Amino acid sequence: MFAGHIGAALAIGRGARDINVGIFVTAALLLDLLLWLFVLLGWESVAIPDDFVSTHQPEFVFPYSHGLLASVIWSAAAGAIALIVYSHLRIRWRVAALIGLAVLSHWLLDALVHRSELPLAGSGSRPVGLALWNRMPLALALEAALVVVGVYQFTSTARLSRNRSIAVALLSAIAMGLTAMGMTIAPAPPSSIAMAGSSLATLAVVCVLTCWLGRVPSRV
Repeated sequence: MFAGHIGAALAIGRGARDINVGIFVTAALLLDLLLWLFVLLGWESVAIPDDFVSTHQPEFVFPYSHGLLASVIWSAAAGAIALIVYSHLRIRWRVAALIGLAVLSHWLLDALVHRSELPLAGSGSRPVGLALWNRMPLALALEAALVVVGVYQFTSTARLSRNRSIAVALLSAIAMGLTAMGMTIAPAPPSSIAMAGSSLATLAVVCVLTCWLGRVPSRV
């Protein structure tokens, strides 16, 4: 899931519309940023199975980025950092809670679509996952719905110019298109390292663009 995380972030960001929505998008994508970084560092791994062309589902070992316990820790850490960064705001606790929620929403959404491979704690703990990706049309429909709802929630309250709001919506639509292609017609990547590098670069570009487009003058 990629675009769905962005949609969730846009909806969550409505709760603190004076904060750059790119912060919420980055928070919602944090676990994947960590995943691909950890793969490149050799701390976690991703394998490309023989049936990838038909399933488009890599096999992950990612307890440090996508374990439930780890996700809660990353969520708490993000919230704590937000409290420091936004300490001058009277709504700092709400902002921190929403940023933490955005981080944790990633695990909750991934648990819907991944196979039973998300560990509850460490690498030896029970893995979970509802495997919605085994029903790809349904999974993509759910993800598209998250994007539509998120974009609507964002654009209906955003303090951005019309052009910037449209640009954020367009970026979300492009992310949905990339997600659909990646889960249906994309060829198998040449290697796990190539997959990690390209995925990390894509996520970084999306985070930078949404942070740039989402700048608003603070009035809280």
